[in-house]
Amino acid sequence: MCNSFNKKFLDEASKMYEQNDDPINEHEMFMSMAIDLAKKGMENEEGGPFGCIIVKDGKVIGKGNNKVTGTNDPTAHAEVVAIRDACAHLQDFQLTGCTIYATCEPCPMCLGAIYWARPEEVFYGALKGDAAKIGFDDQFIYEELDIEISNRKISFQQISRNESIKLFEIWENNDRKKPY
Repeated sequence: MCNSFNKKFLDEASKMYEQNDDPINEHEMFMSMAIDLAKKGMENEEGGPFGCIIVKDGKVIGKGNNKVTGTNDPTAHAEVVAIRDACAHLQDFQLTGCTIYATCEPCPMCLGAIYWARPEEVFYGALKGDAAKIGFDDQFIYEELDIEISNRKISFQQISRNESIKLFEIWENNDRKKPY
């Protein structure tokens, strides 16, 4: 009787395991892909230890690793590269219904790109403090955002405001514009 009970229990448990769509396992699987992508990028000397995967309906639609030093492009962070890839795949500038998996808490630039892309959710691995410990410190950018523009470390000066505002008027009156 014990053997029959154990077999039935194991059979039922096996069925439950096969049917279980445990989101934690799925999330960890996609994060593992992002981590692997970051490792390959470092091995190929493309950039720092960052990777990103973008998923929609359970399928990877975008991926990227940090390519800053390999391309001499300071905007080639893993999240930005992945967003560009996913948007090209979707042929849309929005990531509606998508999930982003990034190996680190996004920097200010990537955070802005993520908000502009409007995914459903973001999962991240390491914290910005962890990145700061190995030389990727974005704290100065957060601090600069709180400083009056005239007191920032990089000089910002407004010029040609009226001419620039005319561009906004052209946009506002354009019947063929695609709002975003």
